[in-house]
Amino acid sequence: MRSYRAAKMASLVRNIVSEAMAHELNDPRISPLASITQVVMSGDLQIAKVYVSVFGSENESKKTLNGLKHAAGHIQRLLSKRLRARHCPEVRFFSDLSVKGSSRTVQIIEESVKADREFGCAPDAPAEDHPDGATA
Repeated sequence: MRSYRAAKMASLVRNIVSEAMAHELNDPRISPLASITQVVMSGDLQIAKVYVSVFGSENESKKTLNGLKHAAGHIQRLLSKRLRARHCPEVRFFSDLSVKGSSRTVQIIEESVKADREFGCAPDAPAEDHPDGATA
């Protein structure tokens, strides 16, 4: 079970890093369509794992992650100024593939439903009448 302090610290780190990405980092490698999906704090609050999702190609995602890793020192300085904590957590950036995985799952389901409709076995196809007059 996550502690209240870790959850509160993760929320603060997420807000500060999101704000920095939107307003303070001028690195052209960082995509404007990047967003922070999750921040996971270590038990001792010394490490913040920041998961970033980028809407775009895999190349764009890699460039954004490299830009954020390059700006990690600057982001840690911002954190140390804005957090009211004894120690500033070390920020580590990771690519979050869960959003792309879920969108791929939705795409596969939509393709399957479309194929079922083409072959006439979709759930919304009209039911055939049974010989005894009952419907399925």
